[in-house]
Amino acid sequence: MTTFPEHFLWGAATAGHQIEGNNVNSDWWAREQQMPGMELSGDACDSYHRYAEDIQLLADAGLTSYRFSLEWSRIEPIRGHFSRAELAHYRRVIDACLDRGITPVVTLQHFTTPQWFAEAGGWSGPDAKELFVRYVAQACTILDGVEWVATMNEPNMQAAIMTAMARMAQSGGQWQSPTVEAEHTSDEESQQAARNNFLAYADPAISRTFVEIHHAAREVVRTRTAAKVGWTIAAGALTAAPGGEEKLLEIRYGKEDIFWEGSRGDDWAGVQAYSSQQVDANGLVPHPQLPDNTLVGTTFRPDSLAMAVRHATEVTQGVPILITENGIATADDSRRIAYTQGALEGLHACIEDGIDLLGYLHWSALDNYEWASGFKPTFGLIAWDKQTFARTPKPSASWLGEVARRNGLESSVVPAA
Repeated sequence: MTTFPEHFLWGAATAGHQIEGNNVNSDWWAREQQMPGMELSGDACDSYHRYAEDIQLLADAGLTSYRFSLEWSRIEPIRGHFSRAELAHYRRVIDACLDRGITPVVTLQHFTTPQWFAEAGGWSGPDAKELFVRYVAQACTILDGVEWVATMNEPNMQAAIMTAMARMAQSGGQWQSPTVEAEHTSDEESQQAARNNFLAYADPAISRTFVEIHHAAREVVRTRTAAKVGWTIAAGALTAAPGGEEKLLEIRYGKEDIFWEGSRGDDWAGVQAYSSQQVDANGLVPHPQLPDNTLVGTTFRPDSLAMAVRHATEVTQGVPILITENGIATADDSRRIAYTQGALEGLHACIEDGIDLLGYLHWSALDNYEWASGFKPTFGLIAWDKQTFARTPKPSASWLGEVARRNGLESSVVPAA
């Protein structure tokens, strides 16, 4: 059996909008209503009311940590007006963790923002930093006893989405890849490259804005709490196809490394990795169509987590790493166990090589609302009934809980029941 460091965090992660339900003041709630054919989040998992049950199920399984987010749009539904009731609600979620021996990992912003903030320009607005810092200061009033705080979730994906939307607006609704030279490719190749690279690029100015806002929020958290603070980054575990070496460096810097550099000086950096993808001379290569691809079309690559950890450690110059998301969209829970086993074996090899790893938080605790993909991709350790909201832990929950109890990994995968 391979053992992990003492005090290693073992847990699962969620995001407010994806599980709480009826997050009516957020920009994503408004976006759902405006996108034809998009499945609505609606009641989601009703975890806004059932959080204590969800946390208890994690504790019963043997896990020791729970990452969840505060919803800014609930706490500040109207600009400048903070809800004491919502702050008290999230304090109860924190207390529910602490009362059950679960270490809370609190994310202050997980993709969504208040609708009023979005209408004022969002992260590109002239006073975005001041508004977010003001919210963070309010959030800090309920963080007594919280040891781990993330300012933002995947700012690199948020920056990429903002960049894509801006370029589409400029081109009349059609995405144009910024680096594909049409004269060197056929129309079909150019269009394919553009589709592949829809979220591969982020405007450097937008990325630098996120880094600046993160640093400002980090100082507020450090001043007002005793928590260790960082943020979480979507890690692609990218590799170069023949001829794609230069393009890999270009895409990886804009997509990830500018944000890993922004993690220098943090107490920890959050790695979020699910699969690996190649980059050729035109950009990101589509995932090959394989029988074991996940429900979101990515390849089955448990080794991608260790690849991402090693890269993040190199670019952050040794900032301690917390795995804040890793998992697989599958209806076959035995595949979830096999995937997680492989990912954890890779993590242990990283530890043996001297990388400072703090914990592993599986995505996700519950099957949930996966943004534009709706409820169909199932990532959770816990299933639930859409009519009654009754929770049913999967075999993977007890399997990961046993790993946590042992603080170690057996050499063979335990079959799913």
